[in-house]
Amino acid sequence: MSKRTKVGLTSSQRLHFDIYGFVILRQVLTSNEIKELYQSLQLAKSMIEKGSKLPPIYTHRIGKHHILMGNLVQYHRSLLEYAVHPKLIPLVEDIVGGEVRLEETEAIINRRDPENNLPKVNSHRYQPIAFHRGTKHGWGTYIEQDKFHCVFVKTLAYLTDVGRDDGGTTLIPGSHRLTWSEKDVVEAALADENLLYQVEAKAGDILLFAESLIHSTTAIRSENERTILVAGYTPTMFQPWPGNEVDPEFIASLPPEIQPIISGSSSWHWQRNY
Repeated sequence: MSKRTKVGLTSSQRLHFDIYGFVILRQVLTSNEIKELYQSLQLAKSMIEKGSKLPPIYTHRIGKHHILMGNLVQYHRSLLEYAVHPKLIPLVEDIVGGEVRLEETEAIINRRDPENNLPKVNSHRYQPIAFHRGTKHGWGTYIEQDKFHCVFVKTLAYLTDVGRDDGGTTLIPGSHRLTWSEKDVVEAALADENLLYQVEAKAGDILLFAESLIHSTTAIRSENERTILVAGYTPTMFQPWPGNEVDPEFIASLPPEIQPIISGSSSWHWQRNY
């Protein structure tokens, strides 16, 4: 538990995180927060598809069924408020081990690829698309006071319900502590699907996870659309992910108490929890 914030994960949540590399926080967001976030992302998607430019937002498309949008905090107040959410920042700081800065924000809105062969997609219990991780145990993680910590942590908000066939994130639980090569871990897990876990969630749930945990987007098998919002955090001396730099004038316009989260202004004067 953070000595600075006096808030952290419960002992059960912390144990789950240390063992598996993630924890699902149920019903964190209110119905109004879900509505505002969902509507702001759908509006941005609609404007982009009509040809509008929304700088500094960047986009990446996979066909017509999948759009990723990044660097979102300047676009709409609700997206900024999610990035500095008072229920989430203390939990992230519990895992990182000290004060954090925003490293990135991204959202994905996607449906089933209509060109996919459904029988093939349905032939396996899980259908991960591209396993990856953003850091690795040994150089992106550390143990202090017997607790696991990671210097790159994400919160993933589900803004739509995600059932078994709706493309919930697939995880390889426990991989956050492995020094195996990513390729070897993925091959071993795919050979025994009992080693995989696919998230099922309700709108408003949050997946909190270490980026040393190997994870993947999952193919959608239903006709439902999935909308998620991701925020990444690091210690204050780290840089934002390229393309996620925030305009200094925008930062200066923010309330003083949240400016350091967006700017990382503490830099190497990192305030640790210990």
